[in-house]
Amino acid sequence: MAITGRAALVALLAVVVVAFSPAPGATLLVVNALLLLAIVFDVAVAAPIAALHLTRRGETRARQGEQADVTLTVHNVGPRIARAAVRDAWPPSAGSRPRVHNVVVPPGERRHLVTTLVPTRRGDRKAERITVRCLGPLGLAGRQGRHLAPWTVRVLPRFDSRKHLPERLARLRQLDGLVTVNRRGQGTEFDSLRDYVEGDDVRSIDWRATARRDAVVVRTWRPERDRRVVLVIDCGRTSAGRVGDTPRLDHSLDAALLVGALASRAGDTIDFIAHDNRLRAAVRAGTRGDVLPNLVAAMVPLEAALLEADHQAMVAQILRRHRQRALVLLFTDLNSAAIEEGLLPVLPGLTSRHSVLLAAVSDPRVDAMAAGRGSARAVYDAAAAERARGERGRLTALLRRRGVEVVDAVPQGFAPAVADRYLALKAAGRL
Repeated sequence: MAITGRAALVALLAVVVVAFSPAPGATLLVVNALLLLAIVFDVAVAAPIAALHLTRRGETRARQGEQADVTLTVHNVGPRIARAAVRDAWPPSAGSRPRVHNVVVPPGERRHLVTTLVPTRRGDRKAERITVRCLGPLGLAGRQGRHLAPWTVRVLPRFDSRKHLPERLARLRQLDGLVTVNRRGQGTEFDSLRDYVEGDDVRSIDWRATARRDAVVVRTWRPERDRRVVLVIDCGRTSAGRVGDTPRLDHSLDAALLVGALASRAGDTIDFIAHDNRLRAAVRAGTRGDVLPNLVAAMVPLEAALLEADHQAMVAQILRRHRQRALVLLFTDLNSAAIEEGLLPVLPGLTSRHSVLLAAVSDPRVDAMAAGRGSARAVYDAAAAERARGERGRLTALLRRRGVEVVDAVPQGFAPAVADRYLALKAAGRL
């Protein structure tokens, strides 16, 4: 049984009646009896909860921040009209609206209630229990119960950086032979022969073909295809830190998706590893068509763990899984404890076999603090910001001396900066 606010309001009004009555005791008994009878009547007349059959249908996948609709169908199989308040309980991060549906369902009819979700976090958002309150005609009381109607909406990463993909694909086509390069670089592939023109590098002349044709012929080259790119996500405590309103982990996943989409179009092989103190997710190389779906499926349940990443175990995973030379793109943070104590001791074993690109998200608020001079507090903040920037610069220089490429960019330019560095390495034949 459930008592509504209307019953409490009627009881409050009854107090006023009793207070001004010449016989308060008798009036109180009469008022309480009438109110109790009204409540019993409402409960008796209300439709039974078991007479309502609830089923769901709708979307099962949605991107983070985008809208998804789930429809709840209420079927009244009983003989009484159902005046119901239906509360569909989703977790707060699902962003469900409305939280409560008020509906009237005549006997034998159905009503469709649409719940709109705008999820704010990745992962599986589940709803199981539905609380139903059926009220009587007076609206004072009714019956309340629960139904089970399980439903899961898988929330995919936002992938905001996909807007940068067309421009990078155009640059990739230029690198990939639509505009051929006539220089021979380390790690490039032979493309075709053509006649020499003024300005060509004499080192590109093919002397055997020149002798056969009785004309000077040069070789053209194109960036290597079918290289291996290993996307490695550090899921340790540094990835839990927020830059703006978004965890560093989400920025890393967004950039990894952009590079994955670009590399798959380039014909490269993409692998994926997520690691903190243990392996959290891994994707082996697939065909071009299923690379992005596999990456997204692996990224959905990832959350940053509030513990130090085990870089030794992470590097061991990379070396065990990838024996041929590859570009290892490590998404982490330029944090002195994590880099100097965790990564640097095991870095030589990784750089000796693979090319390494480290990508880190910087906080734009640090740059804003560094420019502050308006008050004593602003000056102290600026000094702290300059110290933080100097520390990141020191770590960047340290990593570059160890043969590691470094990208350190603010969130708005992070994903395109990582993609541009990948294209630059590919154009230079350094994958």
